[in-house]
Amino acid sequence: MQKKLVPYLLLKDGVAVTGFDAKEKIGDGDPCKIAKNYSDQGADEILIFDLSKEEAQQEQSLGIIKEISRIVDVPLIGGGNIKRMEEVKKLIYAGCRKVFLNYDKESNIELTEEVSKRFGKEKIAVCVKNWETILKQQQRIQEFACEIVFLVTEGKFKMQESTIPILPVLMTEEGAKKINELLKNEPISGISMKAISMEDTDFMDLKYEAKKAGICVNTFESNMKFEEFKLNADGLIPVIVQDYKTEEVLMMAYMNQESFEMTIRTGKMTYFSRSRQELWIKGMTSGHFQYVKELRIDCDQDTILAKVAQVGAACHTGNRSCFYRELVKREYHETNPMKVLEAVYGVIEDRKKHPKEGSYTNYLFEKGIDKILKKVGEEATEIVIAAKNPNPEEIKYEISDFLYHVMVLMCEKGVTWEDITKELADR
Repeated sequence: MQKKLVPYLLLKDGVAVTGFDAKEKIGDGDPCKIAKNYSDQGADEILIFDLSKEEAQQEQSLGIIKEISRIVDVPLIGGGNIKRMEEVKKLIYAGCRKVFLNYDKESNIELTEEVSKRFGKEKIAVCVKNWETILKQQQRIQEFACEIVFLVTEGKFKMQESTIPILPVLMTEEGAKKINELLKNEPISGISMKAISMEDTDFMDLKYEAKKAGICVNTFESNMKFEEFKLNADGLIPVIVQDYKTEEVLMMAYMNQESFEMTIRTGKMTYFSRSRQELWIKGMTSGHFQYVKELRIDCDQDTILAKVAQVGAACHTGNRSCFYRELVKREYHETNPMKVLEAVYGVIEDRKKHPKEGSYTNYLFEKGIDKILKKVGEEATEIVIAAKNPNPEEIKYEISDFLYHVMVLMCEKGVTWEDITKELADR
């Protein structure tokens, strides 16, 4: 089992705070920025405690969790003042892969079976503060939850045997040296602690140390050695860099063996500068880092394709891509499904922000949600009718109409194609 490094994030009034007393912010308190940094730096999951008690504050936190889910690439585990199944559903719909129930509340113990059967055992964890609770509720936890979040707010965590995976959350002053000692224990699925829940935590470095200690962690491993690559006359291999989401080509650079191995170890794109004859980590001076998502080699083994999460601009000119100047172009229809859908969605979104007289899209927005829903229903019915006819052209036309009206609905409700594709990918 791969062991996880899981920073925690405490939310109070829309701000990331350092403790349950909510007296101090983490950095500038921006939870989205902090969560994105955790994800980029190699965290395996993010544990979010919503400290809100009032409904308005809880809705604010849900909005933040939804935004975090949009911008990070790691699973979220969320929980807080949960009292009923509806609140579990909201957290899952906001983007949490798992929701934890606080077992200090008797009502949550009773709730476990209901939410587990409704959403699946793999989406439910329980939060406890002592072993007595685990022993008392072991059968229920084993049957209806996938993990125990063991919360330690004072003293030290003492490891005991368990048949259920445990994620210790150490909100004490225990340092990072404790990580490997705990991860070596079999029931431990990962570790979450104050020492790694900081803005500048380098999780890839911590994983490198864990790996050296013989612990199975989620790091990059190349399927080929650098010696197997076909290099140019200077002993370098060219690297084409592409945005991992949009597939936009961003830049081209070179690697030698040292920069390749550093890229694998750190998860940050590192190159060899031919002009300066030295290594350079992309973004070290500009802050425009490139975080590795995937490395591929071509059929001749002489060119690497890197898919990355790009922070800011890839080009030194400030342009997103180095390939911003057009030489020749022939007009063509875009056929990439996601690009087409996002382009149409972009037009709809622009109509909402900048109404245009005579626009049918603006007519729908002006009439409101009931009109939009009526049209979605009508178009769905048209698909059913068209599907009964032998001509496929008719159903193609009706599905296009339906998708357009669904996108108007998505825009009205603030749902993007990225939200939809991420939800489908999670399934």
